[in-house]
Amino acid sequence: MQQLVFILVFFASPMFSSGDANLNLSDLKATTQLMPTERNVHPELVESIWLNLKKEAPALRKEVLKEAVQGYRILIENGMLREGKPLTVIDFDLPSTERRLWIIDMGTKRLTHESLVSHGRNSGELLARKFSNKSESFMSSLGFYLTGERYVGKHGASLRLDGLEKGINDKARSRAIVIHSADYATETFVKRYGRLGRSLGCPALPKENYEEVIDLIQDKSCLYIHASQESYKEKSVFISHNAGNERGPQQF
Repeated sequence: MQQLVFILVFFASPMFSSGDANLNLSDLKATTQLMPTERNVHPELVESIWLNLKKEAPALRKEVLKEAVQGYRILIENGMLREGKPLTVIDFDLPSTERRLWIIDMGTKRLTHESLVSHGRNSGELLARKFSNKSESFMSSLGFYLTGERYVGKHGASLRLDGLEKGINDKARSRAIVIHSADYATETFVKRYGRLGRSLGCPALPKENYEEVIDLIQDKSCLYIHASQESYKEKSVFISHNAGNERGPQQF
C-alpha cells in the first residue's frame, strides 16, 4: 500500500540584504502531499551516473548517490522539481579536508563541479558528527532541500535554501542557512590548520567559482546533504530505510 506523507515547503519573496542575521521572511507556507514512488531507486539511472562519475569523483560513494537520486526522482514525480535540474550532493561522512560537494548535470549525467564545503561550528571539527534543525545551534542540517533565490548579503552573493523535511531541516530559511563563500573554506586554510574553518550552519564554499556555482543551482534545484545517521533515516520519507512502511498517513 502506498502511503501518504506530507512535506512542508516554505516560500518567501526574493529579497536583498546587507547581512543574513535578521531575515524578513514571508509567513506564507504551503503544505503539499508527497506521494512516494516505488522505492527501487531507479537502478539504471544510478548505474549510468555512477559509471560516468566514479573516476571524476572517486570520493562520492555509490550508496550516497543512490539516496540522492532516489530523493531527486521523488521530487520530480511529485511535481516539485523540474526534470533535468542539477543534483547537488554533500557527504558529511567525509572530513572537511576532502572535496565532498558534487554537482551533477542530470541531463548529461556528468559531473559539473566538485568542491570543498564547510560544516557548522557545533557539528564537529574535522568531521561533522552532530546535526540540528534548531535556531542558534550553529550546526548543519541533513536531508533534502530545494535551492531558493540568489541574493547579496554579508558574504556577497549567496543562495537561500528551503529544507523539505519537517523536524530535520525545515527551519533552514528562518535560520538563515544559505550557500555562501568563505575565506576559511579553502585549500590554504586546510594546509595551515589541518581542516576547514566552520560556519554557523551554512554549507560554505571556496571563493573561486562560487558565483558560477550559485548561478548553476539556484531556483529550485535539488540539494542532498548526507551523513550516516540512523536517526535521520528513520525520520526521512526520501530514504529507502522506510520502504514498506504501511502505517498510513505520516506527519513528519
